[in-house]
Amino acid sequence: MPRPYHRAMSNVEDLPAHVAANREAWDRYAVEYVEAGRRNWATDEVSWGIWGIPEADVHLLPFDVRGHDVIELGCGTAYVSAWLARRGARPVGIDNSPAQLETARKLMAEFGPEFPVHLGNAETTPFPDGSFDGAISEYGAALWADPYAWVPEASRLLKPGGWLMFLTNSALLTIALPEQEDAAATTSFQRPMFGMHRQVWEGDTSVEFHIPHGAWIDLLRANGFEIERLVELQPPADATTRYTNIATLEWARQWPSEEAWIARKRG
Repeated sequence: MPRPYHRAMSNVEDLPAHVAANREAWDRYAVEYVEAGRRNWATDEVSWGIWGIPEADVHLLPFDVRGHDVIELGCGTAYVSAWLARRGARPVGIDNSPAQLETARKLMAEFGPEFPVHLGNAETTPFPDGSFDGAISEYGAALWADPYAWVPEASRLLKPGGWLMFLTNSALLTIALPEQEDAAATTSFQRPMFGMHRQVWEGDTSVEFHIPHGAWIDLLRANGFEIERLVELQPPADATTRYTNIATLEWARQWPSEEAWIARKRG
């Protein structure tokens, strides 16, 4: 049975401005992610990011997650948690968007297995210290929450020796993207890397967060993590994506459009 937790923060008036903006945006976006969520719930084959890179090629998960209590920070439609549950983990999802969680619950009822999903802010969760063996975010908190808030929170939630894996847009992609909406990455820099943190794209209301590698290293180490791997993801030559407004396959085969960080909390 899922362990009981206190109710997560849900009132919009209680949320930081960027969290409230992202809730509003993702409640609008949610309908666009139903079918992608269904495809991922319908398969046991784990694949990552906008290119669907097979887990067998990149090994981002621990070899054995059986019996692990895992928190998915920004779970969206919760297919990552479903994959973990089918591998013997005990996942718990938390997400900022009621509409995304509605999709997650419908897909859970359609495909199984069942696990708890909560409405809340990944920067300030309701769970006790040291509740989890692992924490994971494929985009989710890794892109839409402030790293200077969610990384300390992830550290608080993990037991000593607990693992963290998060996947997000690469820093290189971020500085190569034009400001205009639906304009894919270029071969020239569009903004400075120094000072990168909060990003609101032209024509959008959602708030993303991007920081350079040096900042990630300092932040993770300051919060008790030892970095095990940084995986700069290259899609297969035959990969496809619906996100060609972000990067073309030609671009992503030459430069990483996504990166995954794997770290472990010091014991």
